[in-house]
Amino acid sequence: MRDDGDTIPSGCADDCGWQGKARNSTGGFTWDTTTIPSGIPALSTYVHSLGLKFGVYSDGGYFACDFVGGSAKYLGSLGHEISDAQSFAAWGADYLKYDNCYAVSETDFVNFNPPIQVKVKMIPKVSGYELIPKFQPHFVSMRDALSATKRPIVFSICEWGVQDLDMLEVGNSGLTIAEQQTHFAFWAAAKSPLIISTDLSKISVDALNILKNPRIIALNQDPLGKSIAFKRRYANDYDVWSGPLADGSTVALLINWQNSARSIAFNLADVGITSATAVDLITGASLGRLTTTYISTVPAHGSVVLKLSGATAAVAPSFIFYDAAASTNTLAGGASNRVVNASISVVGYIGNGGTLTISGVDGGVSGGTKTLSLEYINGDYTFKNNACSNCRHAYISVNGGTAVQVQLPISAQSWDIVATGHLVSLSGFKAGKTNTIQISNPNAYAPDFYRVGVST
Repeated sequence: MRDDGDTIPSGCADDCGWQGKARNSTGGFTWDTTTIPSGIPALSTYVHSLGLKFGVYSDGGYFACDFVGGSAKYLGSLGHEISDAQSFAAWGADYLKYDNCYAVSETDFVNFNPPIQVKVKMIPKVSGYELIPKFQPHFVSMRDALSATKRPIVFSICEWGVQDLDMLEVGNSGLTIAEQQTHFAFWAAAKSPLIISTDLSKISVDALNILKNPRIIALNQDPLGKSIAFKRRYANDYDVWSGPLADGSTVALLINWQNSARSIAFNLADVGITSATAVDLITGASLGRLTTTYISTVPAHGSVVLKLSGATAAVAPSFIFYDAAASTNTLAGGASNRVVNASISVVGYIGNGGTLTISGVDGGVSGGTKTLSLEYINGDYTFKNNACSNCRHAYISVNGGTAVQVQLPISAQSWDIVATGHLVSLSGFKAGKTNTIQISNPNAYAPDFYRVGVST
């Protein structure tokens, strides 16, 4: 929060610069009196008088985030969590965004593999066990300090990971209106806090209408509070996500990855149903009863958001699974087995010459096209856009036929958590149990593969 207009202090990210550079005589948090001459308590009082909530920003490191290697020296809260939490509460803060710059040293802006104590929780799954990392005590210190103040303050952490959705960019430059709509709808359906980070005095009518859409807001505020989940990616085409709502209905969200407007045929089976009564949550239009597929024109990087009620469930597909690390398979070109835990072994180094060939695959009585269910590990995260942001490519060939490109999203921020149920349809199967499936990547590495299921 600043009261001097839009000026951002030199060397700062957008959140940085309101803080002081030295603590007061008692070690308390200070603010920049030039940037905020009226003081934080007065600013908080003014914001509350407008009927708004008041948020502050700090950092779990030595300094707040800057772009000058820590030389700006705006205050962070590392080692001062209790006193800073008390200050934020006394000022009337309702929200704390807690960044993670300079968390390891005074000169290390971001450490993507910080030496933070991790506790691992084992969650039983059908296909083994899933490892859920619990980061402690780095963020727990501030959480507990805020709790001790007895003031309800929303604690929003940044762990430099890929799990938390940050503030909204709706209204800011860089995104088309269609992209802003997709951004807002996804944040809402994922049940992320909808935190506006644009200048509301300058926002366009189109962007403001996106933020004010009551149906998308209601989706975010649904009492069940369950996020959408990834269902299917059609490589270089579109994504399908869906999740349950409190009234028993389902929300489906489709994202057009292509750079042009076009028609998308949504296969309802991708979200586990064959028919349902649908409402378009972006426009509010009632679409009547949909059966099997729904065709919609979607702008470049735009989205379709449907509420599906009274659904008829589809028959869940069944699969025969083939372990990637089975001794009957062929590894070549550097591909090798890796033990994840007592229950799971995977094949890694697939790609850049490395290949995995699964033999003895059952094509059923007639062969043809089969749905594959891929289970893999991909911990290769990136914070820059590329041809496949936060995913890896695998090229899959059936019986030596033309390989099909498959985009496999990141499964976690580590290499010990298996992603399951990634579906892709491939042709070229023959009847009987003599089929082969080969996985490769000529230009880069594919994920580590645990197993491949073939529909029966």
